Amino acid sequence: MRQSIDHIVIAVTDLDKAIADYTTLGFTVLPGGEHPRGSRNALIVLADGAYLEIIAFSRPVPGFRWWRVLDEAGSGLVDYALLPADGLDTDTARIRDAGIAIEGPIDGERLQPDGTRIAWRSSRPPEPDIPFLCEDVTPRALRVPEGAARRHANGVTGIAGVTVAVRDLAASVVRYRAVTGLEPLATGAAPGLGFALAQFRLGRQMLSLAQPRGEACEGLTRQLGRRGQGAFALSFFGPADRCLDRALAHGARLEIVRAL
Repeated sequence: MRQSIDHIVIAVTDLDKAIADYTTLGFTVLPGGEHPRGSRNALIVLADGAYLEIIAFSRPVPGFRWWRVLDEAGSGLVDYALLPADGLDTDTARIRDAGIAIEGPIDGERLQPDGTRIAWRSSRPPEPDIPFLCEDVTPRALRVPEGAARRHANGVTGIAGVTVAVRDLAASVVRYRAVTGLEPLATGAAPGLGFALAQFRLGRQMLSLAQPRGEACEGLTRQLGRRGQGAFALSFFGPADRCLDRALAHGARLEIVRAL
């Protein structure tokens, strides 16, 4: 089994409004459930098996980074997860042996509205320039529904890539090598665009690490100052190229790219 993107997390202040707005954007949005920590979520499941988790908090959770970013910087992308290639325990040990700090495995669960318990385990790096890992305990189809739930009016079929804002590209490339076991396809400055870039390919999905250089790339610089390192933008495969309304996406930078 190879690694792939499991899900991307978007934290919002108003879950019901986010559900309505993402429906307006052409997504099929499913009710998720409630977590013991006091959060609840909704899901957008894609045909490639990845999904978006839209999450909101009913009470402060000061020790949890997603809540802190939401509280300090507002709604938007906060994290993303990979499915492990060789099982969570094996992949976590390999990453740790490479000198990367990572917490876990950690047990997680939530209750669906019908009372069904869904359980998983995860391993999480303290610094979110690299993704966390997530593995199912209960059947995956409970956490990631199949069938009609994966069809969307906007034609989106899967994740094309995630762009990650980083402070030190060289250091993050070393960390991604440890997480993925892969070498970057490309690394270096993007002339005239104000950032340096490194890219890792997981099947059809591209993980792009971007470090701002100077003042030319204001969005990346602002992201690092307000939200810290981590997921910056998300691309979907779909029928035609277009950017989605950031207001309706609750601060998330989302685009559709035509699948070739």
